[in-house]
Amino acid sequence: MEFGIHIGARGALAAPAHLAAVARQAEALGYATIGIPDRLVLPRAVATRYPYTEDGVWVGAQTGECLDVIGALCFLAGITRRVRLLPSVLVVPYRPAVVAAKMLATVDVLSGGRLIAGVGVGWLEEEYAPLGAPAFARRGAVTDAYLAAMQALWTEEAPSVAGPDVAFENLLFQPKPVQSRVPVWVGGESLAAMRRTVRFGDAWYPASHNHATPFDTPERLAAGMARLAQAADAAGRDPGTIGTVLLWFKPVDWTERRTTDGARRMFTGSTADLREDAAALAAIGVRQVIVVLQAPTIEETEDRLARFAADVIAPAQG
Repeated sequence: MEFGIHIGARGALAAPAHLAAVARQAEALGYATIGIPDRLVLPRAVATRYPYTEDGVWVGAQTGECLDVIGALCFLAGITRRVRLLPSVLVVPYRPAVVAAKMLATVDVLSGGRLIAGVGVGWLEEEYAPLGAPAFARRGAVTDAYLAAMQALWTEEAPSVAGPDVAFENLLFQPKPVQSRVPVWVGGESLAAMRRTVRFGDAWYPASHNHATPFDTPERLAAGMARLAQAADAAGRDPGTIGTVLLWFKPVDWTERRTTDGARRMFTGSTADLREDAAALAAIGVRQVIVVLQAPTIEETEDRLARFAADVIAPAQG
């Protein structure tokens, strides 16, 4: 099983030198993937409930400083050589389908074929209107239409699409991505996200701590994977062709933390505990875990990257 890192290109890591240092260190230490979230503007008032905290409050609203994910990934493409580059995740309705397809293809070309297209529908309703995005209530249908259009643009010589949400015909779309098929990881924890994965995805990419549908234990995640397999069977797709990648959406901590029911929270505790957690996820068939190691300072972040690599990645990979 592989490991990647999820880093917010904001705060200390919005500084180019710091972002570059973390990316180079992650690559040198054997992390497989660097994921950066998609955030363009932040409303000063957020009423939408945040899915990934118990109280529904999003602490990210405290600062508006954030780099564009595509620009940040292009920057990383130029300073790394091996690590895969992941929008974690690209909120598909935020950009017209043709524009998003070109942006992602550009990342793949500049990186020499290292893009993973992490995609999702987003959760922050207040961000939709300022971007001129389609109605928040239609985000699922729009995402499906845009993804179909993007795949046509990436793979067809004279792509044409006709639909209510996106339409074009007989375009020249060059350069194509370096990869003959750009891997698509579909984010989300709902049944709709699973069905979207079956239709478009190479992997399902749920976050661990959605309080409506938590996947914060191997047992809960395995149950979700079983539902994904059922959705694949119903659609006539072999479930074995779909991987699972878990975004562990709580900070890794070498101090033990407890869940509300008193159990030890995964990826907290001793080195042995962390290794046990990694082994448990590998045992149920998880392909990769994307972890959060970002700390308030660049020095702390680098220390955590090195420690997790030594304690967990090296033993897990033999």
